[in-house]
Amino acid sequence: MSRIWNTTKTTLLLATLTAFFVVIGGALGGSGGMVIALLFATAINMAAWWFSDKMALKMSGAREVTPEEAPELHRLVETLANRAGIPKPRVHLIDSPTPNAFATGRSPSHGAVAATTGLLQMLNRDEVAGVMAHEIAHIKNRDTLISSIAATFAGAISMIADMAFWSALFGGGDEEEGGGAGGFLMLFLAPIAALIIQLAISRSREFVADAEGARILGDPKPLADALRKLEVGVRQQPMQVSPATSHLYIVNPVFGGLAGLFSTHPPTEKRIAKLEELRRAFQPAAKTSAA
Repeated sequence: MSRIWNTTKTTLLLATLTAFFVVIGGALGGSGGMVIALLFATAINMAAWWFSDKMALKMSGAREVTPEEAPELHRLVETLANRAGIPKPRVHLIDSPTPNAFATGRSPSHGAVAATTGLLQMLNRDEVAGVMAHEIAHIKNRDTLISSIAATFAGAISMIADMAFWSALFGGGDEEEGGGAGGFLMLFLAPIAALIIQLAISRSREFVADAEGARILGDPKPLADALRKLEVGVRQQPMQVSPATSHLYIVNPVFGGLAGLFSTHPPTEKRIAKLEELRRAFQPAAKTSAA
């Protein structure tokens, strides 16, 4: 059922974003612009389906590491993947002092996890395990395809918004064909639309992945402790990321401005509170099984 629902959401997202591209094309270039936008959206759809994970990793500056380069992280990911019943994801590192992590991949057999060097330095082993369990839960639940597609489209929307701005600023354009004011309008609407799309698909999934990650690990406490540290670390040193990929990370890497208004993550304190509730539910079960 979860797989069918995620497939349905992915299809709806692709259709919505295709329609949005056509509207942008009409605003910028009339009927001709709509045709070009439709062709462009079709190409982006195909690329997003097959290569969105690679695009998300590249936009984030992640590099794949071998078991020889990061042996403990590889062992941890392999153990958690086995517990979750999925193939071991590819392991990536992001050279950044800001503690954070994300997962991507169009299916569990094509999954990848990425952690910043700052996360490995700030968290202890149990807390890193909690974060990786959360990311593996995203892969297991097949959240990563829709997240990666959203990142690909949000990047494309931002690019079109930039093009619209410079076209309107220097090119003017035929008002009947949607130039001029249309370009300035899309400058403001496109990034906001991209953020709303990310907001619509991201918030509730974090609670589900937190709970599933806690079950995979067998204890909600390490993830709750990790979230506390990550929230402080990101606030002290916000991460320099593309707005198109901010919704992928376990903790919102950007604060303030529109990023705060259209936050793609539920409040961290609420996530921690739910994990604490789950921990209280875990303890009686553990005592019963021990008895």
